[in-house]
This record gives sequence, C-alpha cells and structure tokens, in this order.
Amino acid sequence: MLILGLESSCDETAAALVTGDRRVLAHRLAGQEEAHRPYGGVVPEIAARAHVEALEPLIEAALADSGVSLADIDAVAATAGPGLIGGVMVGLVTGKAIAHAVGKPLIAVNHLEGHALSPRLADPDLVFPYLLLLVSGGHCQLLLVEGVNRYRRLATTIDDAAGEAFDKTAKVLGLGFPGGPAVERAAQMGDPTAVPLPRPLFRSPEPHFSFAGLKAAVARIAGDYRPEDVAASFQAAVVDCLIDRTARAIDRAPGATALVVAGGVAANNAVRSALSSLADAHGLRFVAPPLWLCTDNAAMIAWAGAERFAAGLLDPLDTPARARWPLDPTAEAVRGAGVKA
Repeated sequence: MLILGLESSCDETAAALVTGDRRVLAHRLAGQEEAHRPYGGVVPEIAARAHVEALEPLIEAALADSGVSLADIDAVAATAGPGLIGGVMVGLVTGKAIAHAVGKPLIAVNHLEGHALSPRLADPDLVFPYLLLLVSGGHCQLLLVEGVNRYRRLATTIDDAAGEAFDKTAKVLGLGFPGGPAVERAAQMGDPTAVPLPRPLFRSPEPHFSFAGLKAAVARIAGDYRPEDVAASFQAAVVDCLIDRTARAIDRAPGATALVVAGGVAANNAVRSALSSLADAHGLRFVAPPLWLCTDNAAMIAWAGAERFAAGLLDPLDTPARARWPLDPTAEAVRGAGVKA
C-alpha cells in the first residue's frame, strides 16, 4: 500500500509518501514562519496563498525523492479539516484533482486523527485502545482511542488550547514566533518558581482544561519579572495542569494499553518528561512520536490515510472542507468555548 498525503490546515504545507508497513519514502515540508513573523501569529489569507504556491512543487519533489509516479500510489489522503478553511481547501481540492486525474481513491483525513494515529506510525507495538493527550495550538483534548475512526472524548478545553497560550505568552514577552519553542528556550534560563501564576481547574472535579486565565495572568504581570522567569513559571503551570487533568482521565480509561501524547505541544521536553513520569506511576507505557511528527506534517496524514484505507474508509470527491470537525461528534458539549473541540 502506498499513500500520498497532503497537509495544509494551518501554516505548514507538506506532501509525503508513506507505505502500509510504516516506511516514509518521502516527506517534503514548507514552513511559513518568515511570512507570519511580522504579525506575531498566523494570518489566514497569507497562509492560504502560500499553500497555493508551495503545494504542487512539494508534491513533485516528494515523488522524485521516492522514485515513484502518481500511477504507483494506491490512494490520496488530504486533510479535510479542521483548520483554517482557506488552507484546508487548497490541500483538499488538490487531493481531489489528483485522485480524479489518476483514478485513485480519495481519503479525506481529519487533521486531529492524523495526530491521534501518528504515534502508531513510529511505534508498531502501540495497539488500541490507548489514552491520548492531543495538545496543540488549536486543540487540547483527552481521548480514548479505541480504533481507527473510533474516538471517545474524555475532556477538552473550555476556552483556549495550551499551544495558543504558549504562542500568546511568547508574544507578550517578545520572544518571537513560533511561540512554543521560543518559550521553551527561554524557560531553560528561568526560575519556574519565581512568578506566582494560576493553575486553572487544577484538582477540580470537572474533567476539562482551561488556559484563558493563565494567559491573562501572564499578560498582567509580564512587565514585573524577567522574561525568562515568566516563561519558566508559565511552562511549569501548563505542565501542572496537563498532568492533573491527564491523571483524572487515566482513572476513567481502564484497559488503556498506553498513555500517548501527540500534537505540537508534545514536542515540549518538559511536557514529555512529566507525562512519562505520570505513565510510570500508573504502570502504563508512555508513547510519544519523534519530534518531527509532533508538529503538522504530511506523513501523519498519509499514515492516517493508510489506516483508513485498510479499514475500507474511502470518501467521495464531493467531500467538503471543514473548519471544525470533532473526532467524537457524540461528546457532550461543555461550557465556555467548548465548540472548539
């Protein structure tokens, strides 16, 4: 099985070729950091135009890298949402055009499912069901991954995602863009106990996450402390919240084979280390994909496509692009901005 994967949901354009036996034959990615850096965040219109310019050359390069042609692929997997709708449309329409032109099936991949299944690309021993902390710039959820296309949401954010809080903290502190890596670098030179910051919903019986109050607290006190100390204290607060909420979810996920983390924030070493210790304390395996698979990429989309292809889950060419697309549409709505889930 050979799958062409396309990713364009936010500010990375990517194309990859992945086989059903977990070989990444090619992966090409074009970032947009320089285009968005003057604005301190992603500008949707700029992102969409950049995808249009970058995607076709990336596909051609990935095919050349792998030594295959479009006639050799078994299916085209393209992100169909959730994400910035302009970017999602670029990748999905391109995937539809290729699928139609070469007579191959289309697999419309939920970007979150790409993250959720990405650890299985790197770890063939990871089996269902597993408890997943999906933590990124736009999402913060705890999910029981029962199988391909089978997700049970245990918790979500009621306002902001952890990755968004990292980005806004970096902007407030003048650390640059992208914010997550910048905060982590600054935190290494700071005192995590120097700045008193809140831990929203810490030890609360409510299962969900909240980071809006923490983000607001950083904005209020940023000028009173060294940026490195604020970064370290902020990162420590995020880790405390993630561990507290995940520990509650472990109690609600009997039978889970592992504790898994995925998404952009999963590249943060403090987060990974704390989750590894939590898994050890509960007698669970801890699984995290390699750092390059944590951020948005096309290999995870191709792999999710391979898993869905093997399960017979194909999509028609009129499949729409979606700005929002929950993995568990049956999950109960939460207070606040829970529709983000």
